[in-house]
Amino acid sequence: MFILPELPYAYNALEPYIDERTMQIHHDKHHAAYVKNLNDALSGQEALLALPAETLIADLSKVPESIRIKVRNNAGGHVNHTMFWESMTRQSDRKSAPSGALAEAINAAFGSFITFQEKFAAAGMGRFGSGWVWLNAEKGTLTISDTANQDNPVMEGGKPILGLDVWEHAYYLKYQNLRAEYITQWWNVVSWAVVEKRYAAFL
Repeated sequence: MFILPELPYAYNALEPYIDERTMQIHHDKHHAAYVKNLNDALSGQEALLALPAETLIADLSKVPESIRIKVRNNAGGHVNHTMFWESMTRQSDRKSAPSGALAEAINAAFGSFITFQEKFAAAGMGRFGSGWVWLNAEKGTLTISDTANQDNPVMEGGKPILGLDVWEHAYYLKYQNLRAEYITQWWNVVSWAVVEKRYAAFL
């Protein structure tokens, strides 16, 4: 059975960049619904319920076809949001940019950290409708991708180390239709220490 994880900080910890009310609704309503719907879809499928959600979405062919789309959407939503919460941190714990091996890899792949941010933001703006933007690690090489709905690069064998939710529910209360402003401000809460650990795990 899948369980909604607690946020690793208070609802208001990401203020003023992400507001408290958005965090409450996003975590307690949206993420909670993905978890409930996933458990409901897999009711009676004990072997699948016992798998980690990441393992489940990595090979959806093991899921019965009759519930595969529901599992794809809701397990993806669960994995994506869990990673999203972990990828952000309160101001007191924040670094403004990555360091070490991740910083070197970003410079190698994109030329500079600023160029990486520009390309990542462009992918977020280019994602039509609802979806996510990802920084992926493949044998030390970094790439940017975007996915629709609650899809995750893991579904195609990818290795995401950072993801940004660009569904409107992630930012509309504070930023309305200004997705670009939301993306710009989101950099202020990224936990580069967490992303660095994820990158190191894939080396």
